[in-house]
Amino acid sequence: MSDAKRKKPKLIAERRYAQSTPQTSLETSAKKPAKITVGKSSKTRAHNKGSWIWRAMRIVLWLPRFVLSLFWAFSWRITVLISLLVGVAVLLNYRTLPEADQLLDGRARGSVTLQDRYSKVFAWRGDQYGGRVTAQTVSHHLRNAVIATEDRRFYSHIGISPRGVASAVRINLREGRGPLSGHGGSTITQQVAKLLCLGRPYDTTKWDSEALYEADCRTGSLWRKIREAVYALSMEIKYSKDEILTIYLNRAFLGAGARGFEAASQRYFGKPAARVTPAESAMLAGLLVAPTRYAPTNNLVRSQNRASVIIGLMRDQNYLTRAKAQEALNEPARLSPAAKARAGGYFADWVMSSGPEFFTRKTTEDVIVKTTLDQRIQTAAETALQAVFSKSVTKGSKAQAAIVVMSPDGAVRAMVGGRENIVSGVFNRATQANRQTGSAFKPFVYATALELGYSHNDIVDDTPLTLNISGSGPWTPKNYTKKFRGQVTLTEALAGSLNIPAVRVSEAVGRENVRRIANDFGITSALATGPALALGASEATLLEMVGAYAGILNGGSSVTPFGLKELRLLNAKEPVIGADGGIGERVIRESVARELIFMMHKVVQDGTGRQAALEGVEVAGKTGTTQAARDAWFIGFTADYVAGVWMGYDDNTPLSGVTGGGLPAEIWRETMRRVYDGVPARPLPMLRPTQSQDQIRLVGGTPITQPQTLNPKQASKPRETALTRFLNGLFGQN
Repeated sequence: MSDAKRKKPKLIAERRYAQSTPQTSLETSAKKPAKITVGKSSKTRAHNKGSWIWRAMRIVLWLPRFVLSLFWAFSWRITVLISLLVGVAVLLNYRTLPEADQLLDGRARGSVTLQDRYSKVFAWRGDQYGGRVTAQTVSHHLRNAVIATEDRRFYSHIGISPRGVASAVRINLREGRGPLSGHGGSTITQQVAKLLCLGRPYDTTKWDSEALYEADCRTGSLWRKIREAVYALSMEIKYSKDEILTIYLNRAFLGAGARGFEAASQRYFGKPAARVTPAESAMLAGLLVAPTRYAPTNNLVRSQNRASVIIGLMRDQNYLTRAKAQEALNEPARLSPAAKARAGGYFADWVMSSGPEFFTRKTTEDVIVKTTLDQRIQTAAETALQAVFSKSVTKGSKAQAAIVVMSPDGAVRAMVGGRENIVSGVFNRATQANRQTGSAFKPFVYATALELGYSHNDIVDDTPLTLNISGSGPWTPKNYTKKFRGQVTLTEALAGSLNIPAVRVSEAVGRENVRRIANDFGITSALATGPALALGASEATLLEMVGAYAGILNGGSSVTPFGLKELRLLNAKEPVIGADGGIGERVIRESVARELIFMMHKVVQDGTGRQAALEGVEVAGKTGTTQAARDAWFIGFTADYVAGVWMGYDDNTPLSGVTGGGLPAEIWRETMRRVYDGVPARPLPMLRPTQSQDQIRLVGGTPITQPQTLNPKQASKPRETALTRFLNGLFGQN
């Protein structure tokens, strides 16, 4: 056969293994089913395996859908249930909400506004409420500042803002706080709900104080947040947006005792909330986040920095143009003069403590108190004290000082109770410190002698003296210089603050008479019974001493120092209380007072008080330095004012190198120099003796050298005095 006819070989490789022996068809047919069976079983197993995976995948894919459907089945039912419960709670709260006008003033206490002698406000006490304002009557800058700061979507939300809450939670967690600690994300409506304490009023039987009640109202638990949200929804149904904002503007606490933006505007800027500028509005709105921290009376710079942030928010939200915003940043808000005084200091504290409690410290009404304070004189006293201490006192010294300035009728014009002027509720050294008076007491010894008939020209011995004190033995007083001047006039003895002559005069006229004169002039503190009475061994307050000296200046009548001139309720036309103090009974004759003023004028002109002399102004006064220089005094007067200065340490540490004629007299002079700056001075109402009188006046030609009891001379006097009445009764005279 040819090759062409040959069968072409298959184009496949040879089998690798030899074929088995050929089998018969029967054998082949017998084996075929087994071969087929084996092939089907393998495919079935593969198919079954694939089906199991598919079923598992179906289950995995079905399970989330089942869970979601189950969750939906429960959640929409729970949502409906919660919605129904919230709806019921909202409706129940809605029914209890009063009219918006009844929610503007929620204070439990009233306020006290203090005015000076010219009716200008200088201090506040209690929770101040300036009066009702509305969202329409306040400055639009203030309204915009509040919304930009607290709730930019206020006019569009329904009372709650989930977006705001979520943002607040995120910020709190990022800053390491709890989710509900710090930023709250509350809308203005929710803040009003908190201010209203969810409609729960203050109950004095349940709460020990209003502070504890308010602290409870501010708690930030989850349950409280839920209740706030429900209450906020109720208010959104009951009130309009402007009504809710009005409640907020009236009830928000803004530091320094100010409740509401009207009170805060008056407190910090001395103007109504309707007239505040963008810068002032920003400062007020900045107080909402932390009223005490950002109060401008606590830290003006910090408050201004906070206000600059608010101005930026107002600009970004298109409430201010860039030009107006920059203008507000360039001219930040500043405090009014009254706000700079912080709280009226020592004088306001004294008036509040001395006034009737139910109208001052525990008032439930808003009270206006007109006082005797002269803010110009107050400033003069404060700046004088600071000037002298900064110049003449060692830095870091704990020495203290106090000043009182008073009119001759007892009206207190200025009071400084310590070196720290911007204070409230602290120890007042002018009214609370009882200190030995030293030689500042001597004018009452000489007043007694003059009232009993002695003259300023009478002679007294300044020679060694020893007195036997019952139960104590001999007592020998000494002069400050430890020298003796022999025979001196009463005027010279007072001018030189000589101790021995003062004791001799006191013993001559009788200590009881001296005590009576001092008591009648207003020194009510317990006075010493021994001969050291004449040297000021007794204690008194600065206010008492200045009041007693005022009695000398006014012609010999006692005065009761007073600061409260008039008290009336807010918006009332008639006062409830009038002046509580003033001129009382006559203590010494007017002629005696004039003679004593002359003697005290010599103290400043020629004696220990020369440091207090004022150019062009007649001054009378007396120095005082106690044992070991623990207290130093200068009390003096012009024709218009009596002023006293005390200096010492609170713990009675002796002063170093200080006497009454030194720093106290210097502080007195600096105070009065400022008081009389640009103010004409009047001459002192004093005796002006002729030269012949100075040369010949003696008391029977005999010096006062030993104790004796004397009747008052039958001098012409316009009016009987307390001392003469006592002596006339003692000696049986009518």
